[in-house]
Amino acid sequence: MTPELEEALRAAGLDPQAVENLVQTALAEDGEVDVTSEPIFAPQDTSTGDFTAREAGTVAGVPVASVVFELLGITYETKVADGERVVPGQILISVGGPTRAVLRAERTALNLLTHLSGIATAARRWTDAMEGTTAKVRDTRKTLPGLRALQKYAVHCGGGVNHRMGLHDSALIKDNHIAAAGSITKAYEAIRVVYPSLHVQVECDTLGQVEEALTAGARSILLDNMTDAEMSEAVRLVAGRAELEASGGLTLDRARDVAVTGVDYLAVGALTHSARVFDIGLDFS
Repeated sequence: MTPELEEALRAAGLDPQAVENLVQTALAEDGEVDVTSEPIFAPQDTSTGDFTAREAGTVAGVPVASVVFELLGITYETKVADGERVVPGQILISVGGPTRAVLRAERTALNLLTHLSGIATAARRWTDAMEGTTAKVRDTRKTLPGLRALQKYAVHCGGGVNHRMGLHDSALIKDNHIAAAGSITKAYEAIRVVYPSLHVQVECDTLGQVEEALTAGARSILLDNMTDAEMSEAVRLVAGRAELEASGGLTLDRARDVAVTGVDYLAVGALTHSARVFDIGLDFS
């Protein structure tokens, strides 16, 4: 990997070695021999082509796909940057090199580009729907194993905000924690004894729980499956003493209604677990 590409990945908040390992794993899944291309093309045959958007949306994963090309000895020129809005027919990346290598790279690069761009496009739709409000769309831990860093990066490319990366960097007291501990207060106090300065969020199903969480000292509250009216009341009750995040089956057509209640974030697991792939194709010149 070139130093320039390593720097681009770091600038995106990604670990270059982790991305390279992921790409190597993806390439290995195809096996050592391409039984279609190798009988058709000689080692010296070359081809050029363009990775082209076939719909409108937001791009993510260009530097990730570039790792595929570098590992396979393919020259490439990026035409767009992650986070850009693109239109149908717009070229994202132009490539050239041995035909066998380009064809081996095609699906792995597309798998990464279409998936991450699909997430970025979904996040952008939510961001656009809430334009003019102070609320932001935020992701969750509902990610594919091994792809969390990339999926969360794609959310960011679409204008979304990242929640905690894992169980290690922020605490979230959920219903099962509360049930097993006996109360919100007991669960919150137990965490504070061990981690006095850690960011702690408390999931609340009722306004009564919101009041208990505030009394316990919580400064971040998740409003789970509440109506718009209940969320508006929670905003009034909290009065700026804690950040509020709406959660629970939120849909894009409700995004603006939820945002105008005054909550700070909308938690949307579907950004990563259900995003439709973005349509991109490789067309040979």
